[in-house]
Amino acid sequence: MNTDSSHHRIAVIPGDGIGTEVVPPALRALEVLGERGGFSFELDHFDWSCQRYLETGRMMPEDGLDQIAGHDAILLGAVGWPGVPDHVSLWGLLIPIRRQFRQYVNLRPIKVMPGLPGPLRDSDGVDFVVVRENVEGEYSEIGGRLNRGFPDEMAVQEAVFTRPGVTRIVDYAFELARTRRGHLTSATKSNGIVHTMPFWDEIVRERAAAHPGVEWRQEHIDALVAKLVLRPADFDVIVGSNLFGDILSDLAAAIAGSIGIAPAANINPDRELPSMFEPVHGSAPDIAGQGIANPLGALWSASMMLDHLGRPDAAAALMTGIERTLADGTVRTPDLGGTASTQEMTDAVLANLPLDRPSTTEPDGQHER
Repeated sequence: MNTDSSHHRIAVIPGDGIGTEVVPPALRALEVLGERGGFSFELDHFDWSCQRYLETGRMMPEDGLDQIAGHDAILLGAVGWPGVPDHVSLWGLLIPIRRQFRQYVNLRPIKVMPGLPGPLRDSDGVDFVVVRENVEGEYSEIGGRLNRGFPDEMAVQEAVFTRPGVTRIVDYAFELARTRRGHLTSATKSNGIVHTMPFWDEIVRERAAAHPGVEWRQEHIDALVAKLVLRPADFDVIVGSNLFGDILSDLAAAIAGSIGIAPAANINPDRELPSMFEPVHGSAPDIAGQGIANPLGALWSASMMLDHLGRPDAAAALMTGIERTLADGTVRTPDLGGTASTQEMTDAVLANLPLDRPSTTEPDGQHER
């Protein structure tokens, strides 16, 4: 990892579709904020994508993970394209990065911002975080197919929950809740899934005892999704398994008004390996190449990356630019009901950055929580 605290080395993977259109705005913002704050970025670009898969048979080179293991962070655009099965693109790039670099926390902040009301009538004040277990659980490689093509064909998929894996994600969520409003909700389904979910519940209960300052409750996933729609402002931090966290975070992004603004961070809390930051809107082949993709998800992801790198003032400045742009309401990409281009939306955010310079204090690298 880089030892120069004023210089950050970033692996840039634009990926597919609109990923290649929203990553450049994020890089522009990083450059502007770095110049103001007295720090800089070394950007290494990688063409790892479905297009590369179609040309070479691999989403990334065999030594791809080794090439980026020494970077301070990874900025990803999107993965996926027609003609390449989703399991090929995800298991060929995104999931290996998450697992090899021990990015066991997937962090999804959800906030209803002024100027972009959510679709629900009672969405004012919504501000919560979904903490998703990111490397085990239901998304395991254990299982297989038998008797392919015959009437008795079958498929078996094993979910894997380990005590260390559940403990560390639950501890992270409790600690995050402690720094926020002090309330945690655990997503479960222990009334129907008889082994893994009771195991999850037991560990949550054990770890709650080590975090006495945080109120907590558990909710069955089916009831939880209903309550998220009915009373989203009631939630602070929600922790869930890989599958439950995945579903909850996309539902929550819709509650906030548009999945086009939603960011995500794949965090290695130990910081021995790089963390990865990405918008969650996907590659959107239907609008790719038109210059109308919403850059806010990528910009918010860049803000999360700045925070992780120990640049909280720059991160906050970028969020202020996003919030001011949405509150003003005059510049909107089509997904938000407007006609602005990706570049026009980016220009508006940069124009709305605070005029004061971000602090040049040395980063301590402990700000993403």
